[in-house]
Amino acid sequence: MNKKRREFLKISGLSGFGLLGTSLSNFSSADQLKKLPDHIKSPFNQHFNMSGYAAPKLDSVRVGFIGLGMRGPSAVSRMSRIEGVEIVALCDLKEEKVKKVSSSLKNINSKPAQYAGSSDVWKELVDRDDLDLIYIATPWEWHTPMAVYAMEAGKHVAVEVPAAKTIEECWQLVETSEKTKKHCMMLENCCYDFFELMTLSMARDGFFGDILHAEGAYIHDLLELNFSKEAYEDMWRLKENFRDGNLYPTHGLGPIAQIMNINRGDQFDYLSSLSSADFHMGNKANELANTDGFYDSFKNKSFGGNMNTTMIKTKQGKSLMLQHDVTSPRPYSRLHAISGTKAFAQKYPSERISRGHSWISEQEVSELREKYTPEIIKKVGDLAQKIGGHGGMDFMMEWRLVDCLRNGLPLDQDVYDAALWSVISPLSEWSVLNRSNSIDVPDFTRGAWKTNIPIDITLNGGGSTSVKM
Repeated sequence: MNKKRREFLKISGLSGFGLLGTSLSNFSSADQLKKLPDHIKSPFNQHFNMSGYAAPKLDSVRVGFIGLGMRGPSAVSRMSRIEGVEIVALCDLKEEKVKKVSSSLKNINSKPAQYAGSSDVWKELVDRDDLDLIYIATPWEWHTPMAVYAMEAGKHVAVEVPAAKTIEECWQLVETSEKTKKHCMMLENCCYDFFELMTLSMARDGFFGDILHAEGAYIHDLLELNFSKEAYEDMWRLKENFRDGNLYPTHGLGPIAQIMNINRGDQFDYLSSLSSADFHMGNKANELANTDGFYDSFKNKSFGGNMNTTMIKTKQGKSLMLQHDVTSPRPYSRLHAISGTKAFAQKYPSERISRGHSWISEQEVSELREKYTPEIIKKVGDLAQKIGGHGGMDFMMEWRLVDCLRNGLPLDQDVYDAALWSVISPLSEWSVLNRSNSIDVPDFTRGAWKTNIPIDITLNGGGSTSVKM
């Protein structure tokens, strides 16, 4: 182990979590999964409650980007359109990607510094003293190591989903954020989609009554993309599918967790998860390997099942259902369903609302949309749709993050959300491996959920940040 890695492990606390000697890219072996119940409890006491924490205001937000593959370049472009953002540095393993993104920036005054060429060059970017925020859009296995290193270096972090792959990594993020008082926001863009924000506003006003059940899903046929040689560096996304569980839960979970005040009035208690067999990926791997030796390493391997269904019970007796399927030939769906004692709402395949046994009319839905559209959509919704990013929700998320940092406001998503929403994956893997037995969900707030205040979706002192068109 080289000196640089020893120093990083010491700084980040990886050694304290028993991860020395394990591979950062393979946390999901059967032996490791069987040990998960031993890691549910917190390995430390709460240092500081990051829920509702407002960091000191930043006149400008100086950003360094790590990862310029599929999602990074568009994030750089969007962030460059936000007032008060300085694109200071760019990093990717491949130099040509860094140069391409840098040359595409036409609306900034200076060219960002460029980092590329080695697997640890990102540390040089993070160690700069002229950065406030590190934006991480790399393969999943690097999310926690990079986020921990960045917070230890005094930077806020915005990290793509999932923020962590293991329970140990989730606790790492929590401990580091609390110790450093640096934000660690997982970039869960679906929390900023238009219907999701509207139903959050409706829930805050009591439209649904008491929320008793919610459903979310990520159903997206990625079979061809996962096997594409051009899509993901070193086929990393395909390799993730050797795991069997709910591998990508946060798109469906994030919005309903906010609506149900999870971490802020309620908390997950336990979950149970079940997967179908794999009817697609193994067959696809064998088929491709028969004609292309490139795929030999995937031949006759065991992939996770097509459909995973995970059920969660909360401390207050409410229930959630999450589904994950990225291989079946089904229409795309990010199911968003909210069931209350007074009303019900659902998105996918269409946006519908009911107050009884039948859906209300489109006219009534329009009236509700007029009443419950939150301030953030009124402020930047039209601009977000023009600038783009999954229909505008990516830009709205990034604008909100910058506006909060510049106005000294708490973030809508904190480190406890990042940890809790991410931990569903390893817990679901354990449950699937153990015949769908239930497993307790860690309380990353260490009991603070009982008094933490639900997120405020009003601009609440913010909204001053403008957009460059």
